[in-house]
Amino acid sequence: MDLSYTPEELAFQDELRAFLRDELPGDIADKVRSGRELDKADMERWHAILNARGWLAQNWPRAFGGAEWSAVQRHIYDVEAAAAHAPRIVPFGLSMLGPVLQKFGSKEQQDHWLPRILDGSDWWCQGYSEPGAGSDLASLKTKAVRDGDHYVVNGQKTWTTLGQHANMIFCLVRTDPDVKQQEGISFLLIDMDSPGVEVRPIILLDGSPEVNEVWFTDVKVPVENLVGEENKGWTYAKYLLTHERTGLGGVGSSQAGLAAVKRLARAENHNGKPLIQNPHFAARVAQVEIDMRAMATSNLRIVSQAAAGGAPGLEASMLKVKGSIIRQEINDLARRAVGPYAMPFASEAVEGANDMIPDRLEAGPVAAQYFNNRKLSIFGGSNEIQRGIIAKVTMGGGA
Repeated sequence: MDLSYTPEELAFQDELRAFLRDELPGDIADKVRSGRELDKADMERWHAILNARGWLAQNWPRAFGGAEWSAVQRHIYDVEAAAAHAPRIVPFGLSMLGPVLQKFGSKEQQDHWLPRILDGSDWWCQGYSEPGAGSDLASLKTKAVRDGDHYVVNGQKTWTTLGQHANMIFCLVRTDPDVKQQEGISFLLIDMDSPGVEVRPIILLDGSPEVNEVWFTDVKVPVENLVGEENKGWTYAKYLLTHERTGLGGVGSSQAGLAAVKRLARAENHNGKPLIQNPHFAARVAQVEIDMRAMATSNLRIVSQAAAGGAPGLEASMLKVKGSIIRQEINDLARRAVGPYAMPFASEAVEGANDMIPDRLEAGPVAAQYFNNRKLSIFGGSNEIQRGIIAKVTMGGGA
């Protein structure tokens, strides 16, 4: 494939850079750069700015209100937005549920839910993992029993990212316990304000409730909130997961992170000698840059294939594994580059604590990012499971 941008793509890159320079709020960019937590209002504000420009639903067809960007345009956005310290676009409604509704949802569901994703009326979260069903998702136990024109849902979901902000959750539920595990699962859209829904925060090491448990006790869900056919939810879940894993490569974040590592490593340390002059450290930086460039090429190829023929399969698993390894390696290099200034984010940390270090915008978030991104190995499907999928397909035995 040709890795050179066309004149049209270069013009788009210039347009995007100007947009980020003029429209990205400075206070939000400062929060992202310094590793401070974004609140719901910050994320909604950026969401609205992108939507006003028509650039929010980048991978959606224009028929559904999307930008219908090419794979290269989305790659350019990923890289430029990360370099400008723009917040990530919250993916649950836009990148996960949206494509599922467009492919499997009814016309009524598309007409109702898709515009509400775009205008911010609904904030979606994901109800997949359970305490005993993470990588082995098909063993989920949350059940939904049909009762007239409703389903009654009972069970528990966990690791629900940003669930404290959400008013809606898309869930995998078991609607037939007497068949093969994958054949008894359905895909439901549940109002978080329904009686019987309870959100309990899971407090992380840095003191933030980024993830949550969600409990369902006799929750009534209208039958019209069933996506597709009953007991066919596993098909929709796999489609969603391949889209999610393709987005977990994190090319833009990795490039911005590596650029920060290089800046840190070029600064003089306590010995008066830049760390980048250490042959071992320099070799690690060079290796991760080689891996990252190869992944960026693979990402373009895989997303291009997806745009032409639907969701990728094996390739999404490959990209997820390699992307998480690269991002964790960059986090480790950054932690080593700042040494004692890699502040651990203890729960007692107070606003302004980062001002005590020489470059708070660079060193402050290093430890928090290092520890938080250990999760990359398991979310979106653990790397061990993805390696098993890759081995099964490439060594025989089918998908």
